[in-house]
Amino acid sequence: MIDEILKYNRQFVDSHAYEHFVTSKYPDKKIAIVTCMDTRLVTLLPAALGLKNGDVKIIKNAGATITNPFDSTMRSLLVAVYELGVNEIMVIGHTGCGVQGMNAAEMLHMMKERGVSEEHINLMRHCGIDLDSWLHGFEDTHAAIEETVDLIRNHPLMPADVRTAGYIMDSTTGELTKV
Repeated sequence: MIDEILKYNRQFVDSHAYEHFVTSKYPDKKIAIVTCMDTRLVTLLPAALGLKNGDVKIIKNAGATITNPFDSTMRSLLVAVYELGVNEIMVIGHTGCGVQGMNAAEMLHMMKERGVSEEHINLMRHCGIDLDSWLHGFEDTHAAIEETVDLIRNHPLMPADVRTAGYIMDSTTGELTKV
């Protein structure tokens, strides 16, 4: 599959199809969106929000959540605010999220089935990583988005004047519901 993608990319560049997407690194709408990496949102989310290339910064991860105040998503938001002029943040979860109900024990079992050794898993634990917590999903999408919004709003490095709000998107229709 990677070879097919690379072939398409070469044609895309050679035909100058990229010219339609040229923009600057600064988001025109001064908004950052934290959302899920779910495949259903790749095209649906920008379409449902009327966004085009260059409008916003989109930060994607599993579940549209921030798991600790110093993870890469929080770092990306701080860069967006201080370096790129963002003054509003939307956290957008979605219906039917795969992280909802995710079970750490099941994931660790699948890792072992795929060849990750017990020694490597134990090494992570000995390094202070709580794998059961880190790999655990959430039970309630609404509560998970609410917690992430709260973490952003109350982060010691986030300025108080940055507006932050949470939403859940219907994975089929694109409709947003405020959290």
